[in-house]
Amino acid sequence: MVRMDRRGLLVGAGALVASARLGAMAAKPVAERQFTLTGPGGREVRVSEWKPRGKAKALVLFSHGAGSSPRFYEALFAPWLAAGFHILAPLHVDSIEHPRTKDFPGLASWKARLEDMRVLSAHVGKRPWIAGGHSYGGLVALTMGGAAAVPPEGWSGPLSDPNARAVVAFSPPAPIPVLCTAEGYGKLAVPALVQTGTKDIVPGITSTDGEGWRGHLVPYDAAAAGGNRYGLVLEGVDHYFGGAICRYDLPGPKQLDRLADAARVSALFVDAHGRGDRAAAKRLDAMLTDRLPVMLLHK
Repeated sequence: MVRMDRRGLLVGAGALVASARLGAMAAKPVAERQFTLTGPGGREVRVSEWKPRGKAKALVLFSHGAGSSPRFYEALFAPWLAAGFHILAPLHVDSIEHPRTKDFPGLASWKARLEDMRVLSAHVGKRPWIAGGHSYGGLVALTMGGAAAVPPEGWSGPLSDPNARAVVAFSPPAPIPVLCTAEGYGKLAVPALVQTGTKDIVPGITSTDGEGWRGHLVPYDAAAAGGNRYGLVLEGVDHYFGGAICRYDLPGPKQLDRLADAARVSALFVDAHGRGDRAAAKRLDAMLTDRLPVMLLHK
């Protein structure tokens, strides 16, 4: 189990922001509707929206990785849209594309991220939704689903959201005392799919030995059994699927086959445990295996 201190978090997050900046230079803009909500103190929260053709089957509120942006997840969102998911994703203050990034150094982004999700949840009203996220956003998603994260300074009220029906967390961080401990992850209250890969090593966030990827799976390991929690481990997959998501500057090759597996499994999970589709649940459980290249665990 990996535990990072505040210094480790900031060093790791700084590396992610720097690498995402390179990715932004190489990325092509994508077309999606954007609108702005008003957060605490009048802060603007820009939201990107993707709508499927026809009636939406599920609503996903997605939190991007540190320093990244919603538009760097198009390769994941495309199959979700094809599955009928309506996606809303805020641009968090730590994004390299946010105009006020310098106003939220270090852990100041933690409170702002939670505020973004609270504002977005209020916008959609009482509709049930799926909390999705990658990396730092995976922690946000798990927190929406009941993980007992550390409340940021000045926070009032609950961290979780009662309308978050299930969680899909791609490469959430290993336990970090100033954000969420293993015990905190163990308080997860809704069904969840937690994904990582055998090359998912992030210096400053995980250990750098060959087993460091297991730190991303701690939210699954710590969660109580019996609540439809799934762990998805993909062989040879790194933190960015070879640059297919989050970091477009990586030389690749993009791990598109494994990303397709992640999209397929996560869509089936949402149908099964976000929408209550029993047939989908049976198909999902038929895929359970403790063998790679697509290892799917259940508890």
